[in-house]
Amino acid sequence: MPVFDRVTIVGLGLIGGSLGMVIRRKRLAREVVGLSRHSATIRQAKQRRAIDWGTTDARTAVADADVVILAGPVETIIPTAKRLAPLMRRGAILTDVGSTKGAIVRALGRLPHGVQFVGAHPLAGSEQRGIAAAKPELFACSICVLTPTRQTNRAALRTVRQLWTRVADCVVTMDPVTHDRVLASMSHLPHVIAFSLMAATDASARAIAPRSFLDMTRVAKSDPDLWDDIFLTNRAPILAAIDGFTRRLAQARAHIAASDRAALQQFLRHANRLRTNLCDC
Repeated sequence: MPVFDRVTIVGLGLIGGSLGMVIRRKRLAREVVGLSRHSATIRQAKQRRAIDWGTTDARTAVADADVVILAGPVETIIPTAKRLAPLMRRGAILTDVGSTKGAIVRALGRLPHGVQFVGAHPLAGSEQRGIAAAKPELFACSICVLTPTRQTNRAALRTVRQLWTRVADCVVTMDPVTHDRVLASMSHLPHVIAFSLMAATDASARAIAPRSFLDMTRVAKSDPDLWDDIFLTNRAPILAAIDGFTRRLAQARAHIAASDRAALQQFLRHANRLRTNLCDC
């Protein structure tokens, strides 16, 4: 039995398209509606069974929705939410999939017409983008982080949790500040490192790149237009994460420079234990 009558997804790219596929496949909504600026994207999303129907008209897309999910780039979430909220029915729920949360949650705490906002961030994705890359398996073995505050409507939070519990493997709750600090270390910093490592490697080295290098730099293929905004909207936590990493890198450098095998082994074994204890899904 469907949980929702209508879910509208705003932005039919990798995340939005994949989410629509899962919602339809699991029959979580009677209908999934897509809102996009491009008719060609809507046609492709319908062909790929990510939506039941779509439109380029915002009012038509959101007027009767129970839940509206903002799945566009981070920099679009706040202005899109403020544009759509007055068009939504009273008491409807607005949520997002943004990779940074602090600024978004602060800006959208109070919306018109009794529309309730709940911040969310599914920890899923790839270096690919667009509806052509969407797939329902994207959320397999994934975590979704919800970022409520004391002002968040509890009923709306339960509803958004209900949605993600059926899509992701695990749903956790963090305050927005903690979310941004944790993601700076676990997601944003690895992208900074991957981009930087590619920039630091000369052409002769790239010509014989081994699998380890390709694995470590895979995320450097991610869209720069997406990631520059993530880096800048989460600037302070990312800078702190870079500083922490730089200190560890300096430690490794010092051990190597001093030919201090004992200290280097201790450093490597500590990192090895930490990585071994992580679960590879």
